[in-house]
Amino acid sequence: MTALVVAAGATVTTLLGGWAAQHVGDRRHLVLGLAAGLMLGIVCFDLLPEALETDRGEFFGVPMGLLMFAAGFLVLHVVERSVAIHRAHEGEYRPHTHAMATGPAGGQSASEASQGLGLIAAGALVGHSFLDGFAIGAASQAGGTTGTVIAVAVISHDFADGFNTYTITRLYGNNRRRGIMLVGADAIAPLAGAAVTLAFTISDRILGLYLGFFAGFLLYLATSDILPEAHTSHPSRVTLALTVLGAAFILVVIGLAR
Repeated sequence: MTALVVAAGATVTTLLGGWAAQHVGDRRHLVLGLAAGLMLGIVCFDLLPEALETDRGEFFGVPMGLLMFAAGFLVLHVVERSVAIHRAHEGEYRPHTHAMATGPAGGQSASEASQGLGLIAAGALVGHSFLDGFAIGAASQAGGTTGTVIAVAVISHDFADGFNTYTITRLYGNNRRRGIMLVGADAIAPLAGAAVTLAFTISDRILGLYLGFFAGFLLYLATSDILPEAHTSHPSRVTLALTVLGAAFILVVIGLAR
């Protein structure tokens, strides 16, 4: 029951993050800059260390977590290129076609393929939140201080998850209703994950491989799509500062939690 209460706290912070992402007005470039920093922080200070610690297996001397990290990055790169989202010619830099549409003035609408990719990316974040809830439940069963550490980390960074879920959904051209629905799913996911731990547990090996893969997935989104989009129309020192601030925020959250 304690795990479900903690997971409910994660649900609240996820919803707050989604709400914050919706109410930014014309400061979209600042939102994207912050989102990229949050995602980079989650990858570097949360997902990758956890993946390497959870699964210590190696292949040709390389940790399996890092191999899955590369696989996650490359899989999304191949998928995105396959649906021809990026159309810039060599030597050119043009605004992406998957701009966050806000109505008639939202710019060129994204293709259905681009919207689908946005839903897949947001769905991956929902899956991550499910595993957050699972981690809460597993740590609660382990007892000691582990449960408290995991709870603090999850509740704090689920604000970023809710923020990023809405931002990514809209970035790829999906409408506001879809964004809200994905945030809702992201908010419910920790509760579902915590509830599942009452029945069974996921092996450390599978969990470590997933975390590595998901880290590569997020890194590609942050560096290939979100950061370029943030600086295309409004190159700004404030945007850069928010990216650094987002990464630093996650570092502080994870550091204090541990």
